[in-house]
Amino acid sequence: MFMGMHSVLIWSEDVKRLVPFYRDVLGLKPQMESEGFTVFLLNGAGLAIGTHSEVQGRSRDPNRMMVNLRVDDCQAEYERLSKQGVEFSRTPTKDAIHIVATFHDPDGNVLQLLEDREGSIA
Repeated sequence: MFMGMHSVLIWSEDVKRLVPFYRDVLGLKPQMESEGFTVFLLNGAGLAIGTHSEVQGRSRDPNRMMVNLRVDDCQAEYERLSKQGVEFSRTPTKDAIHIVATFHDPDGNVLQLLEDREGSIA
């Protein structure tokens, strides 16, 4: 029986470039840091950034997976991150149950800010 999401791992050849983006730009707090591996906890689920010998360069297919980060105010986070130089491919847009904004990390992985709208499934 599945009990929930445990973690997502993002592998990179350049953790020293990627971790500061998640920590300093996005503002995530590291739960654990070691040489070549950092774990951030988000409401009990882990987002890990690590070095992998088989990963080189930017993501060749960045749309294969997305990391959705739940936020309480998508517009405010969009404005905060834009001021820090984060470029968005989708500005905050309302869909049937969310407000969504899409951007990429330095490796080209796709991330989204996701704000639940009234009546959405949390």
